[in-house]
Amino acid sequence: MALFFTYVIAGLAIAMPVGAITVEMTKQGLKNGFMHGWAVGLGGMTIDFVLIAALYLGLASILQLPFIQIPIWLVGAVFLFLIGYESIKNADSDITLAGEKPAKSIGSSYRNGFLVAISPGNVVFWLSVFGAVLSNTYNPDQPSNFLLIAAGILTGILLHDIGLLAIVATTRKVMSRKMIKGFSIIAGLVLIGFSGYFVYEFFKVITDMI
Repeated sequence: MALFFTYVIAGLAIAMPVGAITVEMTKQGLKNGFMHGWAVGLGGMTIDFVLIAALYLGLASILQLPFIQIPIWLVGAVFLFLIGYESIKNADSDITLAGEKPAKSIGSSYRNGFLVAISPGNVVFWLSVFGAVLSNTYNPDQPSNFLLIAAGILTGILLHDIGLLAIVATTRKVMSRKMIKGFSIIAGLVLIGFSGYFVYEFFKVITDMI
């Protein structure tokens, strides 16, 4: 169990840096409540699980090939731009104050988390930082160790999401509609900023290949 708890801490460390998923999760948590924010986090964790499965199956080397990364950067940039634009455009809509029932479906929040997690920043982070660690822990004679480590990392991410959204849910109780609208606009601009960075990386990979 010591191995499991060690990688729970690692999962917390993965989730701590502010990224596109954290921004979207906080925005949805403020606008529509705890469950919508958590749905974004679960959407992101779905991609995390797929990446762990890819590492387990030995597909990490394929995802690191430049001609594979080029479309991933571009598609990720488009998704983030569209989600950021939607956040700004609809900043004053779908806001439910504490005690009100959200009009937006939880499924749409999950979809947003899923799309944001497809962004190459998340994929590259997993492959570069933890890919080697997870790959090195895989022993064909003891596959359970790899699965235990993967479960620990996902548990750490889940604990981070719950902790963050508990804070967001408490803060939401004292925020006005105007304040939540302002945060949605800021969140949209941050997501568009991430999109611009991915476009930069897209052209950088192409330049390196020439």
